[in-house]
Amino acid sequence: MSTTTAAPAPNGPLPVPGNEGPRAPGPARVPGTLAAEDVHAWFGDHQVLAGVDLVMAAGEVTALIGPSGCGKSTFLRILNRMHELVPGAALAGKILLDGEDIYDPALRPIESRRRIGMVFQKANPFPTMSIYDNVLAGLRLTGRRVKTRGKDSEADALVEHSLRSAGLWDEVKTRLGTPGGSLSGGQQQRLCIARSLAVRPDVLLMDEPCSALDPTSTRRVEETIRQIAGEVTVVIVTHNMQQAQRVSDRCAFFLAAEGQPGHIVEQGRTDDVFQRPRDERTADYVNGRFG
Repeated sequence: MSTTTAAPAPNGPLPVPGNEGPRAPGPARVPGTLAAEDVHAWFGDHQVLAGVDLVMAAGEVTALIGPSGCGKSTFLRILNRMHELVPGAALAGKILLDGEDIYDPALRPIESRRRIGMVFQKANPFPTMSIYDNVLAGLRLTGRRVKTRGKDSEADALVEHSLRSAGLWDEVKTRLGTPGGSLSGGQQQRLCIARSLAVRPDVLLMDEPCSALDPTSTRRVEETIRQIAGEVTVVIVTHNMQQAQRVSDRCAFFLAAEGQPGHIVEQGRTDDVFQRPRDERTADYVNGRFG
């Protein structure tokens, strides 16, 4: 990937709606704009994406929709440099975070992944680690230190702030020392969201975060997404068209014709994509006529 140099966006805490609870330490943060420019991707000789151009605007929720096998999850992994971890994988084009190429050889992958967090389809907290330590685990992986003892414990403030932002604080505040694996599936997913937010990312990627959850847990995760929208840029892959309409500001419809790589057929404001699609294939997909 070619290199573009720009100053990184500042990082800081996610403000808590209604000024509830303590404010996380650090300067005020600004969500990042993520942009894909002419992205192509391969697994060995098999091309899975071609010519993807997409701007994921700062502070908005962008939903990636489309049938299985059209490259949505591959694209999501490309956005935080996970694609390069797959043997035989290759890509071309640019991924820019506030104008800076995240594939710049001078930029360490761990720094890209700190600024662009990921929540996976299956909740993956550390099951024997406490809820408290689960939230702080990402900080340790990135080498960031926080004050953990004393009256003004930075760690305590950050844990509470992150759990509040993930909509989980009131449910776990009296049992922070219990294992993360003791939580329900929906709570574990929100714990993973809190763990990602504790690192104070510019962008949060979500790969079908509600696919294994019951309707109540799904609603709570969706409420969390809307709560953090505006303070962090969210990109979500979902097969649930109602969910895409509920949580996203913009949508990108991916499609892979038989024998052809995935590409974006249509993109735009969510209301336009669902109510006034420009392409007949988009209309067919969002209305359940194929996929």
